[in-house]
Amino acid sequence: MYPRHLTDFDLSQTPREYCDFLVVGSGIAGLYTALKASRFGRVTVLTKKKMEDSNTEHAQGGIAAAIGREDSPRLHMEDTLTAGAGLCDEDAVRVLVNEGPTCVLELVALGAHFDKRGEDFALTREGAHSERRILHARGDATGEEIEQVLSWKALTSSGVVIHEDIQVIDLIISGGRCYGVLARRPDGEVVAYLSWATVLATGGAGQLYKNTTNPSVATGDGMAMAYRAGAVMADMEFIQFHPTALHIPGKPRFLITEALRGEGAVLVNPAGERFMPRYHPRADLAPRDVVARAMLDEMRKGSADHIWLDGTALGSAFAERFPKVYETCRGFGVDPAVEPIPVAPAAHYMMGGIRTDIDGRTNLEGLYSCGEAACVGVHGANRLASNSLLEGLVFGRRIADSMKGLVDRSSAELRDLAMVAREGRRPFAGTAAEVRRQVQELMWSNVGILRDAAGLGAALARLAELAVFTWSDPSTGEAIETANLVTLAHLVARSALIREESRGSHYRLDFPARDDEHWSHHTILECED
Repeated sequence: MYPRHLTDFDLSQTPREYCDFLVVGSGIAGLYTALKASRFGRVTVLTKKKMEDSNTEHAQGGIAAAIGREDSPRLHMEDTLTAGAGLCDEDAVRVLVNEGPTCVLELVALGAHFDKRGEDFALTREGAHSERRILHARGDATGEEIEQVLSWKALTSSGVVIHEDIQVIDLIISGGRCYGVLARRPDGEVVAYLSWATVLATGGAGQLYKNTTNPSVATGDGMAMAYRAGAVMADMEFIQFHPTALHIPGKPRFLITEALRGEGAVLVNPAGERFMPRYHPRADLAPRDVVARAMLDEMRKGSADHIWLDGTALGSAFAERFPKVYETCRGFGVDPAVEPIPVAPAAHYMMGGIRTDIDGRTNLEGLYSCGEAACVGVHGANRLASNSLLEGLVFGRRIADSMKGLVDRSSAELRDLAMVAREGRRPFAGTAAEVRRQVQELMWSNVGILRDAAGLGAALARLAELAVFTWSDPSTGEAIETANLVTLAHLVARSALIREESRGSHYRLDFPARDDEHWSHHTILECED
């Protein structure tokens, strides 16, 4: 159904660059992996836009780690497993919660300044956490703080070279082994970046949906190219929809951090009533899937397209604790210190992705993945809030350690590598922008928070028609991204149709119950030749 490569090439005629380790992506997972790997060899980092263009930069709430006096890795693990609804890999979660505190303190040693109360970190809570364990920086600018620290360290490291504005097109695979990537430079030249170890830290795919908190770069490129190359994909049906995205008609869905509810803000319906206590014992701090569905129910009952997040109890402290949220809301004419914020759910995070082990290895030799592009199993069916930044650190470090021995391999095989890719192409009459719009509308209406067989089947049928786009030899960055989105949309819809139950973020109207007897396993997909 999909071509193996998005563009034709002859490796013998393609300019080459070599490195010991190749990292694609410049968020927390990519940069931390690069810094740790630079202890052992030369690292090249490729990023699609600028270094700061990633989901990391936009992360507000914080990073979870069991460093509080009343907290423990055991409690963190219990909360993570509960949120994951029976699909977490316990070994991976154990690694996350036990190695997480060390990685966070390493981040502090690199220069990250997290907010404090006196000598202790100012920890907060978010949904489904039993303890205060969320570290935050500059109130609600945690991701920005982390991105700036890691970027500065990478730019000043003699072992790391960063190339911005590089559009990665495909993985270079021969004999079941990955040797690097094919990429397009800003001037249009196609270059082969070759390495014995390639790490995909390319982030998520929020741009699959019409309404998303993700930046425009989140088009799932790494996942799509890995699937085309033969990598195993897991749990693609599990998309987390953040309950509270700012709802201003015609404007981007700016994330309103869950930490607001951790500090006492509550959700109210169009009638002005608080409603979450009716839906879950933890009320406004229930797991995100529960909150998102409850919001939809209240919106339906009130014939409204949004509800309200009331944080007015914080009063004048609102601007100090959540400066970014405060200024953004004020920019849209809402003063959150004195009036509720209009909010609605939006696509936020992918729990599924490229299947890896706890050292970041995929089923393709030489290919690793970490961060949101990967599925190591820590999130299960529903990510525990603020575990994502921690995941990037923990498994990025483990990847770097596992790649250490590859630096001693001879470069002769890389230099002699020969490969020719020729795909039969068919013309495509549409435009990338129009195909993308159709995919986003289709995914939001048919493969969103609420799903059923009829909607999923219709989505797959339409996606099969749009898939011809991926055969049209994309010649622009937008075209490559759109081809990747079509591929990922198919994977998400197909996985959602396969899983005939409701679990975590995956809710089937026609199978509303959780079915542990038949579905306590991962959904696995591989590319069919």
